[in-house]
Amino acid sequence: MGKRVAVVLAGCGVFDGSEIHEASAVLVHLSRGGASVKMYAPNVDQMHVVDHLKGAPTEEKRNVLVESARLARGEIQDLSQLDVKELDAVIFPGGFGVAKNLCTWAVQGKDCSVNEQVKATLQAFHSAGKPIGLCCISPVLAAKVFPGCEITVGHDKDERAPDVPGTAEAITQLGCKHICKNVSETHVDDKNKIVTTCAFMCKAPLHEIFDGIGAMVKDVLKLA
Repeated sequence: MGKRVAVVLAGCGVFDGSEIHEASAVLVHLSRGGASVKMYAPNVDQMHVVDHLKGAPTEEKRNVLVESARLARGEIQDLSQLDVKELDAVIFPGGFGVAKNLCTWAVQGKDCSVNEQVKATLQAFHSAGKPIGLCCISPVLAAKVFPGCEITVGHDKDERAPDVPGTAEAITQLGCKHICKNVSETHVDDKNKIVTTCAFMCKAPLHEIFDGIGAMVKDVLKLA
C-alpha cells in the first residue's frame, strides 16, 4: 500500500507563495514513489501580493488557501482539517510564502513566530513519529518548532547564494545544527525524522534542484 502524504502549500508563486517548480517536483516524485497525496494550506491572508513581473508588492489582497488551490488543481483542504492519524508523512515545499505566510521569518528572522496551525501540524507529525520533509527555506519552520534539530539550507558560505549564510547562522543561533549539503543531497535527522534539502536556496540548474527534491521525497517515504 502506498504511503499517504500531506503536502502543505503557502500560496502560489516564488515571491509570495509556494515555489511552483518545487511544489511540482514534490508531487511528481511522490507520484513516482507510489504515494497518495492530500494537499493543504492555511485559510489566512497572504502577507502581501507580489507582481512577479516587476518583483514588487502590489495593493492587492489574496488568500493563501485560495491561491494554493491553483497549484493543487482545486484539490485542497483547509490546514485545520488535516488529521495526522490518516497520514504517514508531511512535506512542505519552499518559496518565500513559507517565510511570509506560514511564519514571519521574512521580516523577523530567527525571532519570527510560526502560524499556529502550521506549528500544530509539525508537532502532531513529530509526536506521532512520522517523517517531515522540508526544502528550500521551509527548514526554518523546523528550526523554530524543534530546537536542537538538524537541517540544511545548503552551504553556510556560498557567494552564489547570499541568503544562505545568514539563514544558516540564524538556524545555529536557534540552537539547531546546520549541515552543509549540495543541491542534490539531503540531510536526514534520524532522531526527529526530519528530511531537508536546499533546492532553490542554492544556485543550480533546475534539473539538479528537481533531483535533490526527489532525494528528499525518497528519504521521507523510506521513513514513513
